[in-house]
Amino acid sequence: MKFRLSLLYLITALTIFGNFALKVATASPANILVSTAPQNPAPYENTTINLKSFAYNLDSVLITWSVDGKNMSSGIGKKSFSINAPAAGAEINVVATLDLPDGIIQTKIIIKPSVMVLLWQANDSYVPPFYKGKALPTPDSELKIVAMPEIRTSAGLVDSRNMTYAWKKDYTNNVNGSGYGRNAFLFINDYLEDSNTVSVVASTIDQKYSSSASVNIGTKQPKILFYKNDNVLGTMWQNSLSDTYRIKGPEVIEAVPYFISPKEIDNPTLVWNWFINNDQVSLQGFKKNLMPLQAQEGTSGTSPLKLEIENRYKIFGTASKEINIEF
Repeated sequence: MKFRLSLLYLITALTIFGNFALKVATASPANILVSTAPQNPAPYENTTINLKSFAYNLDSVLITWSVDGKNMSSGIGKKSFSINAPAAGAEINVVATLDLPDGIIQTKIIIKPSVMVLLWQANDSYVPPFYKGKALPTPDSELKIVAMPEIRTSAGLVDSRNMTYAWKKDYTNNVNGSGYGRNAFLFINDYLEDSNTVSVVASTIDQKYSSSASVNIGTKQPKILFYKNDNVLGTMWQNSLSDTYRIKGPEVIEAVPYFISPKEIDNPTLVWNWFINNDQVSLQGFKKNLMPLQAQEGTSGTSPLKLEIENRYKIFGTASKEINIEF
């Protein structure tokens, strides 16, 4: 009788163990989808991890979150967890433990921040010498963006030349500009758009580490400012001429076109048209951006001075400026 009872216990125990093994075997981390926002966090940036599944109803599942082996949070249907990313070069191991109907599974997420800097320049935008600002793009400008990722592994800092780059312009993949070692991206902005968004993901060759960044670059219309050009001191950069400007004897007005294309203002592509009293003036022996002025002796009054600059090949590459000259 005791033998039969022991045999019954043994059969029951084997049955329970077999059911447990079946549950563990059928529950798979592959059925759990993990996403992080942002996908490539910066150092110390708040990062949210989200779980999703098409095989299980996670709203009725006990989920426990742990960080580097320490339990941090748990609850029924707790599908998201937020944590600040560590410093650059460090990593955090987050484990989500799910008590599913088919068994207990664990999903591991590694948060390793990275740094990405995007530098851009307008290749064909003119600014005067010693200008402290940035040359801004105008419609139909050529822009260059350089990605400078900082990804650290156990072997040290990864050389940016040994990464693959996936570029997007206005959220559309740019296959021709992407690839191994292509950390620079060239494009011509659309004259129909006020701005363009360019993003890039830099990844190591083994795809274990990546960094991403994006930049929105707006366009500006070229503009002209007038300055006094002194015979001794040269261009008086400290103040541009406002409307109305009074001349005292012979003076030279210098026109400076900001952000005009091309960046060489003496390029024959640019056509300079000066007007006084709405009559076009032809300059002989002077630079195109210099206008000599002198009132006739014994006269006084006000005359409008206007300059129009046109690009022969860019319909939107024009600028104009008009001020009144008192004499």
